[in-house]
Amino acid sequence: MKILIASDIHGSAAATEKLLERFAEEKADTLVLLGDIYNHGPRNGIPDGYDPMLTAEYLNAVTKNLIVIKGNCDSEVDEMISDFDFAENAYLFIDGKKIYLTHGHVRNENNLPKNADAVFYGHFHIGFIKKIGDITVANPGSVTFPKNGSEKSYLLLQDGLLVLKTLDGRIITESRL
Repeated sequence: MKILIASDIHGSAAATEKLLERFAEEKADTLVLLGDIYNHGPRNGIPDGYDPMLTAEYLNAVTKNLIVIKGNCDSEVDEMISDFDFAENAYLFIDGKKIYLTHGHVRNENNLPKNADAVFYGHFHIGFIKKIGDITVANPGSVTFPKNGSEKSYLLLQDGLLVLKTLDGRIITESRL
């Protein structure tokens, strides 16, 4: 199974379209979105291609393949235009590993869950993969608003290999879970 993990779209239909192109090109089975799907948030500008309704239309077309985590900029009204649910947090069980999915504004590398092999979260808009003790901690960055000089990026997980890639598909770093 191949899983593409992204975060912090913030209503950019342009970024969503590019992300879905990568999803198809990577031949991934599942698309995990770690929150902040439609709203650009008060601390961000208006993103290129800002169109929450078109973003919803694009994502509704791949509902069967989606797992969506609720971010701090997501609200109940967002579900009214979505053919999918937003989960507060979730676990994936893959290749004998228990992976905790969250947005990152509550649980992150400074507040890890108690029983996970890996923790994936967004929120900070900076992509990375690192180990904290025995736990793999990863952030896909943002496909819309990368921060601190980082690039628009996403994570790809297959056969225990976690890869951070730019939105153009270039490998930034990789690690085994």
